[in-house]
Amino acid sequence: MGQEITLRQLQEAIVKIDHKNNSIDKYFYKLSEEVGELAKVIRKNQRLATSESIIEEELYDVLYYVVCLANMYEIDLSECARLKEELNAKKYGRNSIFDE
Repeated sequence: MGQEITLRQLQEAIVKIDHKNNSIDKYFYKLSEEVGELAKVIRKNQRLATSESIIEEELYDVLYYVVCLANMYEIDLSECARLKEELNAKKYGRNSIFDE
């Protein structure tokens, strides 16, 4: 297995190769398309290396376009996750998953 990366590192890497040539709408449509493709491979449980399209690939495609949208809005996904988890913890009366 390769070196682990953080959400911030992923955002920084993607912004280097994706130069915001597309509009926010196009990123959103691509995200929607990729979610549909993910649903299809999950339904078929395609995880074998011989499959044309596998769950791992589609999950990354979804993540890629989430990152692109976050970058367009200049949202730090690491901070976003922390803030949203804090809200969820309060809402559901539990500890945050980030509490030690």
